[in-house]
Amino acid sequence: MSNLIAPSILAADFANLQRDIEMVNNSEADWFHIDIMDGVFVPNISFGMPVLKAITKHAKKTIDVHLMIVNPDQYIQTFADLGANILTVHYEACTHLDRTIQAIKMAGMKAGVALNPHTPIAVLEDVIEELDVVCIMSVNPGFGGQSFIGNTYKKVAQLKHLIEFTESKCLIEIDGGVTNLNANTLIEAGANVLVAGSYVFGSENPTETISDLKNIIQ
Repeated sequence: MSNLIAPSILAADFANLQRDIEMVNNSEADWFHIDIMDGVFVPNISFGMPVLKAITKHAKKTIDVHLMIVNPDQYIQTFADLGANILTVHYEACTHLDRTIQAIKMAGMKAGVALNPHTPIAVLEDVIEELDVVCIMSVNPGFGGQSFIGNTYKKVAQLKHLIEFTESKCLIEIDGGVTNLNANTLIEAGANVLVAGSYVFGSENPTETISDLKNIIQ
């Protein structure tokens, strides 16, 4: 399986959102990564439902929605209706994680779970076989442009071991601080999907930057 690049729309130019969506459509990127923040679970507020609806109207690739919100269960069907293909919830926000995972799948989406930097991989042992994606946060969630946390490599290796031991089919996604300097090391550690925000949209030529990342990780 080829490794995937998922540009984070949080880092796009909100005044030229359609332009940046079309850029991703026409690039070598594989997914759109869309962060939904509520200002409660994380100290920031990002896209709401109308903006997501506008994005999915124009996006032509997999819609990877990452919920950084409290009480994600009450919005699962809403995000399915808005066109999300993958819905990732935070382990730290779910009291009944297995039930949440099943509800995501029942709504017709692939199910993902994200882990904050301080949360150990071991918390996923009882649900790993049900998951399609595990998103390891390599920065503290809430804001783009943060520095990569080095302990992430160890967590990726631990998660890869758990996936192989349980014969799970889930992908390992890395979110935060991904650049050309760490992309290959992350893939070698076991990652499959790299989320890149500021590194892509802050570059002079985002299309070329995506292409360069793609070449690094193949």
